[in-house]
Amino acid sequence: MLPHQLELLAPARDADIGIEAVNHGADAVYIGGPSFGARAAAANDVSDIARLVTHAHRFNARVFATLNTILSDDELEPARRQIWQLFDAGVDALILQDMGLLELDLPPIQLHASTQCDIRTPEKARFLQDVGFSQIVLARELDLVEIAAIRASTRPETTLEFFVHGALCVAYSGQCYISHAHTGRSANRGDCSQACRLPYQVTDLEGRVVAHDKHVLSMKDNNQSGNLDAMVDAGIRSFKIEGRYKDMGYVKNTTAHYRKLFDELIERRSEFARASSGRTTFSFTPDPNQNFNREFTDYFVGGRRDDIGAFDTPKNPGLPVGYVTRLGDRWVELETDDPATVLNNGDGLCYYTLQKELAGLAINRAEKVGVGVWRMFPKDRMTSFKDLRAGTLVNRNRDMNWMRLLDKASGERRIGVWLRLGETAAGFTLTLTDEDGHTANVAAAHSKEPAKDTARGEATLREHLGKLGTTPFAAMGISLDLTQPWFIPASLINGLRRDAVTALEAERAAAYRRPPRAPAVEPPAVYPEDTLSYLANVYNRKARDFYAKHGVKIVAAAYESHEETGDVSLMITKHCVRYSLSLCPKQAKGVAGVQGTVRAAPLTLINGSEKLTLRFDCKACEMHVVGKLKPAVARADASPLAFYYKARR
Repeated sequence: MLPHQLELLAPARDADIGIEAVNHGADAVYIGGPSFGARAAAANDVSDIARLVTHAHRFNARVFATLNTILSDDELEPARRQIWQLFDAGVDALILQDMGLLELDLPPIQLHASTQCDIRTPEKARFLQDVGFSQIVLARELDLVEIAAIRASTRPETTLEFFVHGALCVAYSGQCYISHAHTGRSANRGDCSQACRLPYQVTDLEGRVVAHDKHVLSMKDNNQSGNLDAMVDAGIRSFKIEGRYKDMGYVKNTTAHYRKLFDELIERRSEFARASSGRTTFSFTPDPNQNFNREFTDYFVGGRRDDIGAFDTPKNPGLPVGYVTRLGDRWVELETDDPATVLNNGDGLCYYTLQKELAGLAINRAEKVGVGVWRMFPKDRMTSFKDLRAGTLVNRNRDMNWMRLLDKASGERRIGVWLRLGETAAGFTLTLTDEDGHTANVAAAHSKEPAKDTARGEATLREHLGKLGTTPFAAMGISLDLTQPWFIPASLINGLRRDAVTALEAERAAAYRRPPRAPAVEPPAVYPEDTLSYLANVYNRKARDFYAKHGVKIVAAAYESHEETGDVSLMITKHCVRYSLSLCPKQAKGVAGVQGTVRAAPLTLINGSEKLTLRFDCKACEMHVVGKLKPAVARADASPLAFYYKARR
């Protein structure tokens, strides 16, 4: 990707969703292969990925395959074979976490460093660039100054990628082990149990309750819609939407939303261009608020924020629609905030109970009974709705009309093409030239007869030439380069047009070039540290060999090897529970009567029988969630690494 191109990168749970992402404006799509992806439940056959590749490449859009888990020794060879299959299917790049893969015989495919590589510093980014990664997914916790510093330390041809939308992991990516410690399900192996979305009681050193049943590790969803210009200026060139578990409607809507924003940005700033071909039109107005979300935050891009957590609920609270006015034995009456609001059979409504718990209110039937007044007949009995009363604010988190809208064909993508009809001694010729400069020319022999009605004949020619229908092309201009007005049958023009379109598609396919793999520098780059703990996620011998080759002297095994059985940091995060609860010593600085009295003492998280300790590194402005491997998990099969295997007791 050239430095001046801006890439909109969309997720795909499957090939059909990926195709619609392209149709709705994605410059690239990332999708999981048959195995070894960080979303274990979003795997795809290579044949399906090949189908997505064929469609994407029509528009010069690219397909990236995720192989971003850490691998055991016996998984390396199957992973290598899968990579070759993906390469043969036409995939443009691999998104990797495990450095052991770089020690294998890989095809000449471009490599991207996954967000699980935990890339927060210029030194780490520069190292990954120097060992052969062309695109680097930066940590979501970085601010604009930190992004710019990484941009300044890397080569212009190294693309910096950043998440702009979707769910936020509270931990630095690749630095969370709670799921494995408690359940044996490893986030770094694609099977996170999402302990961060659970409710916790927070207590201090004296056992006093600081927060009760709050989802204090649950973040709001990422939305950088208002920061795109600033992120471009900081050096981001690939803008990633989270969501390989998300449905078709989410991908359509979110991709279309950012496509419109980037088209507007490129229109304002002529130094930038799209990273793929064609223009997209939509049959709906994109609105990210209509998707599942936990409310939105721009996280740390503009510095630390007070309100980044979804502490009341990890569910989708939806958007306010009105207030309860009356309740009956089978119905609830609602007055909408906007009289134009339409409620539908099948809508999903919700409200907060007095304990700030989100309660669902699924609607079977909705009847309008007055101006802005609706009578709703819920699916469940009225007696089951806790704290529902007159005056309760009601939100809508499922709009059936919106869902039906996105169930239909909703985006169309076309490549601009210019058509020129000319003539030869034996007949006529049609030349197509697309917006990328590709040209196709076809000719057909036919006798020449002067047109009887010149104006009508020319209009008919233009009409039939412009019938590009379901092709990927849209006519930008039609020229008739004829010595005089000829009568040309519609059947001949239609045949020329079809043959020219086929030839142009073949020309575009033949001209497509996958991005090259960046060479590693020689001599091998030196890793920024000479000692690696379990936090480096080294799970196989090839990964150990990789780091040794790059100057690391001591390499510890990944947490999943079960060599760390005592209390360790199970999560490292820039989110701070003390800060969010207004208990941060820095917040108290300068406050009369408070300064010096607030200490960053540990806190405890309690969920049932589970207890975790929160420790605070105020110098780094980070929080560590500390705990230990459960005995049952420790007894389960792991993958001990012989070159640093420790005797177990």
